[in-house]
Amino acid sequence: MGKVAARFARVEPRRRARAFVQGLLADLPRKNCWTIAEHAGNAGPAGMQHLLSRARWDADRVRDDVRDFVVEHLGDEDAVLVVDDTGDLKKAPRASGSSASTPEPRAGSRTQVAVYLVYASAAGHAAIDRRLYIPRSWTQDPQRCRSVGIPDDLRFATKPALATEMIAQALDAGVRARWVTGDEVYGGDPHLSADLEQRQIGYVLAISRKRPVPTHAGIIPAGVLAHSLPKKAWQRLSAGAGAKGHRFYDWAQVEITSPSDASGHRWLLVRRNRRTGELAYYRCYSPRPVPLTALVKVAGRRWTVEETFQAAKSLAGLDEHQVRRWVSWHRWTTLAMLARPSQPPSNGPRPPRPPSSAR
Repeated sequence: MGKVAARFARVEPRRRARAFVQGLLADLPRKNCWTIAEHAGNAGPAGMQHLLSRARWDADRVRDDVRDFVVEHLGDEDAVLVVDDTGDLKKAPRASGSSASTPEPRAGSRTQVAVYLVYASAAGHAAIDRRLYIPRSWTQDPQRCRSVGIPDDLRFATKPALATEMIAQALDAGVRARWVTGDEVYGGDPHLSADLEQRQIGYVLAISRKRPVPTHAGIIPAGVLAHSLPKKAWQRLSAGAGAKGHRFYDWAQVEITSPSDASGHRWLLVRRNRRTGELAYYRCYSPRPVPLTALVKVAGRRWTVEETFQAAKSLAGLDEHQVRRWVSWHRWTTLAMLARPSQPPSNGPRPPRPPSSAR
């Protein structure tokens, strides 16, 4: 809280933000403005609602402080930036103090979807940025956007575009990371990979089995190429430690070519489940040669984003907000990131889960 104190011009919102974070960390059955206000000893939720909606403070500046804190304590040269999205299911039609319905990813849905950027290193992992995904149906309706406080100049952006923006902002701010990883949503986007290659940042991005892969023998779907690999191409390696020990899979690395004249080294990485035989595919790039073990290590770091979501939701109320406005969502999410800044590596027991009533 001392790191972010300067982001609040007045003492009242600064003290209230501290009480809010303490409420997010408390063992409350539910976390919203009412329960957090009660935990702080307030008679009602008005003060906490004011902190989220009308008080003068910049959530993006606090986000920057969280990012700097994480990198300061967890940073190393082989750090990985992990991108992924998650949804927050909303059961209530209207939240306390709100005046409009939430942005929805598709018609009839009651889920808010956001893209997160997680910093993962050998010392631990934590979320360092977030972007709320606003569907095209909303961005094409200015009045609808205005009703929930979405800025007039906001334009539609895909999830990979939001991820690209967050990665660029983190790197430009001096975050040291050697790799980026993400699932098929992000691996299938050519603009994200092109931007990373231009910045000389390595990536291990998941792709579908139907994704065309350029090779010296021509363009071949990833699944077809994987099934043609000889037995000696596979190696059994750990993707990292989990709650039940190391996660061993069979892995194969195939050199592929670039569709352009860009420099660097590119591979198709294939993972095979030892029990089911199921295959997963990754398109990889590095500005310099790296062994198979390095790519496997990066692929294994992708699971840290799931652990980050689990901890932030179960322990810091990331998905329990009842806000419906643009500013309030960013403020709640930022305070939840502040409350749950870091997670140790998953080489031991998982953090305790709250009772079922709290979930």
